[in-house]
Amino acid sequence: MEKIKFYCVTNKKVEFLNTQNFKFCWVGDGTPPENYLRCDEGDNIFHKEKFYSELTFHYWYWKNLLDSENTNQWVGFCQKRRYWVKTEEIKRINKDNLDEFLIKSPEQDWKDYDAILCNPIEVHSPKKIKILKRGWKNFLKNPSILYNKKKQNLLLHFDMHHGYGNLIKAIDKLDEVNKIDFKNFIIQNNSFNPHIMFIAKPHVIKLWFENLFSWLQKCEDIFDFEKLHGYDTERLFAYLSERYLSYWFNKNFKCKEQNWVQLTNF
Repeated sequence: MEKIKFYCVTNKKVEFLNTQNFKFCWVGDGTPPENYLRCDEGDNIFHKEKFYSELTFHYWYWKNLLDSENTNQWVGFCQKRRYWVKTEEIKRINKDNLDEFLIKSPEQDWKDYDAILCNPIEVHSPKKIKILKRGWKNFLKNPSILYNKKKQNLLLHFDMHHGYGNLIKAIDKLDEVNKIDFKNFIIQNNSFNPHIMFIAKPHVIKLWFENLFSWLQKCEDIFDFEKLHGYDTERLFAYLSERYLSYWFNKNFKCKEQNWVQLTNF
């Protein structure tokens, strides 16, 4: 049976998962276990890990490993707490029974799709007090965001949580076509496929990383690393990529949304 090759990005040793499908990939300052892939060798951006998070490994994979993959191989990315699963009963899953719920092989209908993305999360209906506290600049510009769900979109959510105006500044670094289309996407939508997790074939992955890292490199011209700190902005490049992934994959390929779980006991 065909298996999916998964790369699980982590800064901790994952001791509850031993399936042969997974290659564990180390990011962070600690010393990786001997059998883990590490992304501080070869062509890498390891010195930017504080701001790029799991993308530190994604970049290394793109530059050092992707070209050696079987072109027909499904390749997936996940994280130490987040995994692809084959059930909607997410509350049943914990680290002790995770293995029985994991997706390990492509599902039958995947042959009709180019990429698999996480089931979306919605960002509309924040508490009004939160809008007034964290989105007051947006409120002054358009008071209707307080009660109009259509206005409680991805742009508002990003402005509230990751710095007012940062997403628009970053989008302005895209080429003209993507600049227009991505702006429309964040204004017209209030849900996105989270966590920079996806499953695809190598040719799709290559196109994604080429486009993504070209854009992020340009974003470094406007975001000073020394001014990025705390939960809101320290991992800004990962937050930008998370929203862009939803737009880019759905625009360019036929995508299926898939169940995923976030473990709370690890």
